[in-house]
Amino acid sequence: MKKCIVISDSFKGTLSSLEICRIARESIPRFFPDCQVITAPVADGGEGLVECFEAAIGAQPVTVSVTGPLGKPVRATYARKDKTAIVEMAAAAGLPMMGRNGDPARTTTYGVGELMLHAVRAGAKTLYIGLGGSATNDGGAGMLQALGAHLVDDRGRDIAPGLTGLEQVTGVDLVPAVRALDGVRIVVLSDVESPLVGRRGALAVFGGQKGLPTGDAQALSRYDSWMVGYGRLLDATIAEARAQGLPRVSEGARTFGSVLGVPGAGAAGGLGAALLALGAELRSGVETVLDLVGFDERVRDADLVITGEGNMDEQSAAGKAPVGVARRAKRFGKPVVAVVGGRADNLDAVYEQGVDLVLPICRKPMPLDQALDPREATTNLICAGESAAQAYDLARI
Repeated sequence: MKKCIVISDSFKGTLSSLEICRIARESIPRFFPDCQVITAPVADGGEGLVECFEAAIGAQPVTVSVTGPLGKPVRATYARKDKTAIVEMAAAAGLPMMGRNGDPARTTTYGVGELMLHAVRAGAKTLYIGLGGSATNDGGAGMLQALGAHLVDDRGRDIAPGLTGLEQVTGVDLVPAVRALDGVRIVVLSDVESPLVGRRGALAVFGGQKGLPTGDAQALSRYDSWMVGYGRLLDATIAEARAQGLPRVSEGARTFGSVLGVPGAGAAGGLGAALLALGAELRSGVETVLDLVGFDERVRDADLVITGEGNMDEQSAAGKAPVGVARRAKRFGKPVVAVVGGRADNLDAVYEQGVDLVLPICRKPMPLDQALDPREATTNLICAGESAAQAYDLARI
């Protein structure tokens, strides 16, 4: 094997994408001394997106205090280079910030809007916003409020934070938020195809991960009805803003009749819908990152592509980073091995998307807390990487 590309997503809570790259550069030459190891971090719009941009274009981190998902101040970092800024919504409203006692019906995206506003006031003219890893279900209402939009109840009062506020909302005025972002291009990075509402919507598909009672059909239906009402108000205020020539939509932005059914509008608990209302472009996170790191040029003469993520399951096939890598690699006829922390029993959909082999990294039985320890995970990853390379050699016999 002369050239191997390692381009893995993070193993959440254990190893970052950059750490996995470092381990690959140090370990693979031990087994294949003549192999050129090319590494690049990758993300699908969630955790690690800022790192990808920092590594690829030399963006610099900027850390500020913003409102967290539970309404308390948190420190959040975005990246900036020249007039481009990269924001991970999870930096301000990520699931790990929930803790054990957070109410999923009251989490807010207000801090995401504060991050965006800080970047714009610092001179950013293009905002890349990654929507993965959210703790929120507020339809992006908090983000809109932070940017200056008015979301009020039937008495003209600002609505409460979170999903519960959507029950109260009777009026939405987007114009102040649109004007705050005047001249700014917004590019949303996400590989979630869920619409805002319905059986495949934001709450039905992802609400359970954030603590909503998805087993209670009546409660979920009630929550979804709040989101429907909110979406219709967004539609109305979008029409009003368009009548005033706002927002100034970029060429890459999607045209739509209603935010309710747009694929991707349900990303990050409906934050996708609110960003679409502001004239954002919606792009595949992993495809954008692969273009950014020059994947096509690097893979042309590669012998093997190794990718990975913390857990591979049916959601991986819907556009997570490893499957995005596999799809792109298959354009050039390259074998793809996915090294993963854990896997589902049935991965047929993943194999159909271009992954040739899935290798869980645990080399022996061990308790979960031991497997999640970064030092243990490093050793496991080295062994799995060796197995991936040996499998490539075996396939050539």
